Amino acid sequence: MSTLKVLVAEDDQLIREGLVDILRQEGYHTVEAADGKDALLQYEASTPDFICLDIMMPALSGYDVCKAIRQKDAQVPIIFISAKSEEIDKVLGLELGADDFIVKPFGVKEVVARIRAVTRRCFARIPANEANESVTPFEFGPWQVFPKQLRAAHGETQIELSMREVSLLNYFSANEGCVLSRDAIFTACWDESFFPSSRTLDQHIVKLRKKVETDPKNPTLIHTVHGIGYRYEPPSDEASDKKG
Repeated sequence: MSTLKVLVAEDDQLIREGLVDILRQEGYHTVEAADGKDALLQYEASTPDFICLDIMMPALSGYDVCKAIRQKDAQVPIIFISAKSEEIDKVLGLELGADDFIVKPFGVKEVVARIRAVTRRCFARIPANEANESVTPFEFGPWQVFPKQLRAAHGETQIELSMREVSLLNYFSANEGCVLSRDAIFTACWDESFFPSSRTLDQHIVKLRKKVETDPKNPTLIHTVHGIGYRYEPPSDEASDKKG
């Protein structure tokens, strides 16, 4: 799946690193800026798909950065992340062209939910004739996966997915029956600038199994190949149903 690039502009290093970690876990490529002036430079240099923007920053405020970006690009989504929680601050941010406003301190689940909502809007803007295979719906066992919606459905059951999880499902689906090494999975599903560990991959597989397997402790879709990696191979009755 195509990786979206996110500019994180935040002068507090701990908060910035926390946001970057959340985004990378979700499957995004990140670019960082520690002040407003650097945020504009990074925006020009990296052309991000969307922006997480603090308001109170040195050099230029988030409001000023937002104004400057909106003069050049009316479409790129901007999420303000700020300790300024008064209604007037939120109204001003939205009037300047921000798409959303998250108040500090924030929870991981809230940030993830808002980022996924922005991601869906990013994908929704892709014209049908420009959409590539990475955002085309596909089957994974009994599930129909919809990359642009970051969702999968099986009958009336729907589950939400991260970009990383969609990438993993897509890679497994495209290599049904093949034993995939950890290195091969990392190369296909992780950003080149991010070097995950085997433990990171195993944790993602555990979370993914909880979503797509009927019994996560006895998986029938994502099989562990000890000492090597994983293999996707749905039960034969499901494979027969597909062919029929």
